[in-house]
Amino acid sequence: MTTPYRPAAAFTRRLLPLSIAFASPWLAAQEGEPLTLDAVKVSGEQTSAYQVQSASVGGFNETPLRDTPASISVFSEQMLKNQQARLLSEVLRNDASVGDSYAPIGYYENFVVRGFSLNAANSYRINGRSITGEQNVALENKEQVELLKGLSGLQSGVSEPAGVVNYKTKRPEDVRSVTVSTNEHGERYIATDVGGWFGSEKQFGLRANVAHEDIRSYVEHADGQRDFASLAFDWNINDQSTLQLDVEYQTKEQRSVPGYQLLGGTELPHDASPRKLLGYQRWSNPVGIDSLNMSGRYEYRFSDDWKASLSASRSRVVIDDYSAFAYGCYYQSSCSSTPVTGHFNSDGGYDIYDFRSPDDTRRNDEVEASMTGRFDTGWLKHELTLGTSAFRRTVDTRPYFSEYVGSGNINQATETFAPSDLPVGHTERRLDSRQYGLFATDRISFDEHWQTIVGGRQVRLDEKAYNEDGSDNRHTQRSVFLPQAALIYKPIDTVSLYTSYSKGLSLGGTASVFDSNIGDILAPTISRQLEAGVKYDWRRMSFSAAVFQTRQAYQYSKPNDDGSLTFVQQGQQKNTGLELSANGWLTSQLQIAASAAAIKARVEDSGTAAYEGHQAINVPRFRGSLSADYSLPIPGLALLGGVQYSASKSANREGSVKVDDYTVFNAGSRYSTRFEGYDTVFRLTVDNLFDKRYWRDVGEYLGDDYLFLGAPRTARLSATVSF
Repeated sequence: MTTPYRPAAAFTRRLLPLSIAFASPWLAAQEGEPLTLDAVKVSGEQTSAYQVQSASVGGFNETPLRDTPASISVFSEQMLKNQQARLLSEVLRNDASVGDSYAPIGYYENFVVRGFSLNAANSYRINGRSITGEQNVALENKEQVELLKGLSGLQSGVSEPAGVVNYKTKRPEDVRSVTVSTNEHGERYIATDVGGWFGSEKQFGLRANVAHEDIRSYVEHADGQRDFASLAFDWNINDQSTLQLDVEYQTKEQRSVPGYQLLGGTELPHDASPRKLLGYQRWSNPVGIDSLNMSGRYEYRFSDDWKASLSASRSRVVIDDYSAFAYGCYYQSSCSSTPVTGHFNSDGGYDIYDFRSPDDTRRNDEVEASMTGRFDTGWLKHELTLGTSAFRRTVDTRPYFSEYVGSGNINQATETFAPSDLPVGHTERRLDSRQYGLFATDRISFDEHWQTIVGGRQVRLDEKAYNEDGSDNRHTQRSVFLPQAALIYKPIDTVSLYTSYSKGLSLGGTASVFDSNIGDILAPTISRQLEAGVKYDWRRMSFSAAVFQTRQAYQYSKPNDDGSLTFVQQGQQKNTGLELSANGWLTSQLQIAASAAAIKARVEDSGTAAYEGHQAINVPRFRGSLSADYSLPIPGLALLGGVQYSASKSANREGSVKVDDYTVFNAGSRYSTRFEGYDTVFRLTVDNLFDKRYWRDVGEYLGDDYLFLGAPRTARLSATVSF
């Protein structure tokens, strides 16, 4: 645990050696001795915004990345500020293993990592505790964002093989700053960051972050607003125990932007515009998302080697979705598909639905108790962690409401139609999932070169799914042991080689409206992963490389002989890949964050030959990312730049439709100065500098294929003043 900064104590520690240094020559002079002063050389190294040395997402404690046998990306607060990131998508674009997975503007985002989708139920965390993923987590109070790529069954129990995103909140410190910004559309944004320590011994710490944003979107009719507030509280109770509390609340309203769909189910839309809101109706309301995340952690240190902790959290999200939704062409002529699924007709025509889903409530509750200690058994050194956890997730929604009101065309202005006059049903519980876990992990050091990490989590899952009328749909009870083992070899202190094996348990998918078993939530599935990698710190750079293979049961809508669909788990998806990264100071003026990923994603034994033998949907074979920060000879001035590349990827499960590869360039600058006596930083970022048109997301959601265009050229200017 990081000891908070205490001004009085720090001043005393600094004053003592200075007092001795000044007093010694004075005393010597009093005794008549000759006085000779040695030269003193003071040096230091500037930290890099692109190189972070440790993370907590890879285990149960903060651990150096070089000693963690997993592929982890960490994005610092300074990097987020320089890139003026507001959404997680603007953070994760810095990692080549990550892509969008149904992330419409105005709605909450989701992502695909290593070719598998994260799950909103269990793939997102704040300070290690689970949160509901159906929200766009605010970044104003985040110190860093951590991404663990691959299986995390030991750390988080039931989770997707894609990985885990962990947000680490800012802790109290003496800070007072205000940030204002705008974009080319006149956006208005203001955020404050205030904190400090108080009490007789500076034992209490508070930090508050508040932000307001008038969203001005590049998509027509898609403006909105957002308000956010958070509070972090630290209490150093005594030398042995500490308490940390966090609470954050955010409310956001913005019209969601429907995605395009394939024309006739076989062709990409022509002349599509990222600025157009398909199916726009004046009576459609913005999507409202209210989120509340709370957590607390108490830690007690028995000695320098042993400590215990107790943590708990609650995350609650309420979504009010009233949308005019552009979808399919079921009510139009020349709309044919066998079986019938969502796509626009060959002329670009689509249906417009009055979609309503108010009071859609998701809640995650979690509690965990653990103990960590170091001890020796003979010549073996151990770092042992033991613990237990309990987790509950509930989902309450109203019956599915989507009524056809009219039709539109991607090449024409949308007519105005009357909304449906049917009532929305009452809220019913759809899911009640409970997990109980016992876990243990032991890092065993044989000598200064060899380590092994062995551990596992026993998970007991008790999950009930209900139909829209409240009747029972499924009751799953399952107990699974999820092992994890790794071997680490360090030939020298700056080099680490590792290999690992993991087993995971993932929640089952939900059948779409086209499936004969509509609304069914399938049983959890098992996934397995093998990974090997190398990490190397050279001077002020960190390099890493990893190869992996991950297998998971394949879930999809299977075509039947009679033309119907049934959502099933059959066969498996096997993803094999290579990841490379380099972060830090390349020269004394240039710092970079670079990554590349090559992934082969294949479906096997699915029972549907058309879905096999080619790259899986929405997974490019290669993706690369580079961000750079170059300090100019002019004091305080730096140039920023970046580029993201994605190879071509399939836009349907058959692999018969593909979108082109694309390269997007970003540019910007940062200027640090003193303005009216205050430290001030000006930042300018221009994303998609050359206004490239490209399909950023061609994934699937609830059985349908959607296509989302990337943002056009956008610019943002901000100023941060520290008092």
